[in-house]
Amino acid sequence: MNSGLLTPPAARAGGTATRPPEASLTWTDPVTGRQGFLVIDRLVRGLASGGLRMREGCRHEEVRELAAAMSVKEALHYDPTGRYLPMGGAKGGIDCDPLSSEARGVLSRFLAFIRPYLENNWATGDDLGTTTELIDEVLGELGVDGCIAPVVRTLADPQAARKRFSDAFAVEVDGIGLAELVGGCGVAEAVLTVLDRDGVSRTSATAVVQGFGAMGGSTARFLHEAGIRVVGISDVHGTVANPRGLAVEDMLRHRRAYGAVDRSRLGPDDVLLDRDDCLSLAADVLVPAATSYTVHENNQDRVTARYIVEAANLPVTAGAEERLRARGCVVVPDVVANSGTNAWWWWVLYGDVAPDAASSLSKVRGALRDLVTETLKLAEDAVCTPRQAARYLADARRDVLLSRTGA
Repeated sequence: MNSGLLTPPAARAGGTATRPPEASLTWTDPVTGRQGFLVIDRLVRGLASGGLRMREGCRHEEVRELAAAMSVKEALHYDPTGRYLPMGGAKGGIDCDPLSSEARGVLSRFLAFIRPYLENNWATGDDLGTTTELIDEVLGELGVDGCIAPVVRTLADPQAARKRFSDAFAVEVDGIGLAELVGGCGVAEAVLTVLDRDGVSRTSATAVVQGFGAMGGSTARFLHEAGIRVVGISDVHGTVANPRGLAVEDMLRHRRAYGAVDRSRLGPDDVLLDRDDCLSLAADVLVPAATSYTVHENNQDRVTARYIVEAANLPVTAGAEERLRARGCVVVPDVVANSGTNAWWWWVLYGDVAPDAASSLSKVRGALRDLVTETLKLAEDAVCTPRQAARYLADARRDVLLSRTGA
């Protein structure tokens, strides 16, 4: 493919695609009045994948954007030589504080309402405010055979696939589950790829990670292992900074629930700052790894990093991204940078990787390096954003998939 001759449609139009989703519903809980949302952006072979989030203030439009992004993530990892056949994208969301006493009941009633989709079309899992274990527990109470039931029933040997899946989720590396590590490994590889591409030395590079939960914590670990100085980490309580570099492994060992830093164990040179100060810390790379819409038009001017690598979903708004690009900041989009987690699930289930750390992390690193390299090259040649380039690549790969499968 001669990418220099290609101009992604989104770049020509100057905006994002507005194709309507294939299914969209809003549910109101009869007990609490809380709302839940399901958006199936597109079905491929009758299937779509995407997590279920729960947070106070979750809205339908947010879920719709996330579902559209999942369609891109799925298609980007289509490999005609592999067993994994990508699906369409979907997303669920519930407007409720996941720590509230009513959360589990709301979750159960929402899943009961959308049960036909869970049994036939939508393969889901954890997202912000939920865990795969909790969702599977509730689904079991409802008589649904787990988060991945719609995909498993399409496989030739469902029993073997489920065993690979459960074996992979049981693996731990230094006390952290493999399912948590693969996401951060992919994000870190995206960071390393963009630095290597621009000739930035790893040993002199610095990074700030916003969020210290599953994705942020594992990203910080892999960046630290690669020799990059992590000079700032934020959690819900604030930002911890040290220009000489933070003791990432020690912080991970003593990390508290929900990604909270144990401030009683910080080093003598570590400095405590406000939570939003992570945006303005001097660093080469900013990794937003917590909530959506963290960087927006009203605070993007605080960002000093040369690169933003999105570990969270939708952490940079479209308006902020345009302004950042205009002043030379490269944004590696979530649909690329954090896509390793989603792809790994299906690589394991389909048998493209063994259910162990060595095979899984090697596959994630190779796939993310190739994908980031191709995305940035197309963006450069087509004079568009990396996000627009990723959407174009996804459309092209989906067309090939559909032509081969007849779906």
